[in-house]
Amino acid sequence: MTNGLPGFSHIDHVGLTVPDLDAAARFYCEIIGGHELYRMGPFDAAEMPRMADGRDWAEAHVNVADARLTIVMLQIGPHLMLELFHYERPENARTTPPRNCDWGGHHIAFKVTDLEIAKTYLAANGCRVMAGPIVLEQGPCAPMRVNYVLDPWGNQLELVEYLTQRLDPTAPAKS
Repeated sequence: MTNGLPGFSHIDHVGLTVPDLDAAARFYCEIIGGHELYRMGPFDAAEMPRMADGRDWAEAHVNVADARLTIVMLQIGPHLMLELFHYERPENARTTPPRNCDWGGHHIAFKVTDLEIAKTYLAANGCRVMAGPIVLEQGPCAPMRVNYVLDPWGNQLELVEYLTQRLDPTAPAKS
């Protein structure tokens, strides 16, 4: 027996919940460079049969009671599928993303070849660029520069620029 998740092969996708599905899909396609693979929904818990234990479909499957949600799946670059969720219900949903320090906090890191150009581009396209760059000259990730950015809905993004591949110091960063 091996350690870890039985049958695991790779990360399939990352999911983000957004307040405006069409605007977020446009941003992640037109500004970040993805393309839309498909849309599904809306799925409405009020219209689906209840589970045998009495819970509604959404509570049983996604841990959100009385949900109405729609999903868009995007492909961004060769290695990332980004699943965008939009919930019309429940009405008591939080309207701000978690901070990095909050449980469930998250970010998506994008490798870029020129950090300054990427920051300027995202700032011009509705993003808030945080202070930086953070420069790492020593340690397991060195040499690299990073900068955090908030997308138009406050989701954390990270831009990563490094001179060599993190896991293979002899490989060029632009390969």
